[in-house]
Amino acid sequence: MLLLHRFLHGILLFTIIIGCAQKKNSSGEKIIQNLTVSKINGVSLVAAPDSLSHKNVASLKEVHANYVTVMPFGFIRSLNHPEIIYDQERQWFGETREGVTQYVELLHKNEIKVMMKPQIWVWNGGYTGWVEMASEADWLQLEINYKNFILNFAKVAEAEEIEIFCIGTELEKFIEHRPNYWRELIAEVKKIYTGKLTYAANWDEYKRVPFWDALDYIGVDAYFPISESETPTVEEAIAGWERWKKELKTISEKENKKILFAEYGYRSVDFSGKEPWKSNREMTSVNLEAQINLLEGLYKSVWEEDWFAGGFLWKWFIINEKVGGPDDNQFTPQNKPALQLILKQYSTKKE
Repeated sequence: MLLLHRFLHGILLFTIIIGCAQKKNSSGEKIIQNLTVSKINGVSLVAAPDSLSHKNVASLKEVHANYVTVMPFGFIRSLNHPEIIYDQERQWFGETREGVTQYVELLHKNEIKVMMKPQIWVWNGGYTGWVEMASEADWLQLEINYKNFILNFAKVAEAEEIEIFCIGTELEKFIEHRPNYWRELIAEVKKIYTGKLTYAANWDEYKRVPFWDALDYIGVDAYFPISESETPTVEEAIAGWERWKKELKTISEKENKKILFAEYGYRSVDFSGKEPWKSNREMTSVNLEAQINLLEGLYKSVWEEDWFAGGFLWKWFIINEKVGGPDDNQFTPQNKPALQLILKQYSTKKE
């Protein structure tokens, strides 16, 4: 009787917990909420010429990253060229199928989860959102090549039990012109890969993506303009997020999906909150305080929101001791004051 009593008590407790985790969506249907409150505290790992080592992983553990993005690359010659070159010997090791497999296996051994995010790089530096073919024949060829590229790495993602797979990054014109293709691509990926899916839309694109219902997360590269100040204060950064928070929350509720920042971050440079996506070398100042304040404003504004799944900091290099530092004005927080803020944020435990 005692065992039966404990069993029935357990069933009752489970029912109560599930009941408390339910809410209704806009259609009045009950949906089950994720019972865990932990966030994806991720970093975007830059591919390197060499393999990943335990020493490289140690710096990720020290900052308490629980997720890492690995990014194999495919290259196209120009914005209107349909050929995609990938998984070549002349590429850096970390950009290839063999390389990302080695990275993932070592990360998993160290209990760090992974998002794989295959990306396109235009050789002349063109923005991928403007990839647009000039003829129907070229569009069809691009579709074939892109599907092969993505499915190739989806197979790796499934074989290595990668937790999240990103089907594309900032390909606005491609999606605008060929929306049906993307739904077909998602269906093909799902035949191969059984983990969570997302797409990394640019901050000014994500509201127009037509296939969020087929994915698990609304992926956003979160380079929202936040402040026009040379050195924004934390308070200014928080105020700058207000409009974007409302917009993100609205889309999350509409699609009944959580927002995932597939990329987020700020350069340590003057006016880094004005156009955060800029990575050009014309901005030569160094402003470590701006980077800290903008990151703190982001963490205080969105990180604990229920609609927010977490994000991947842009960006992190595997040889920690040779990058960043007080004279660096690029995105990485490595060996800069901002690193302590990130460590504090990522090490915060939620009950």
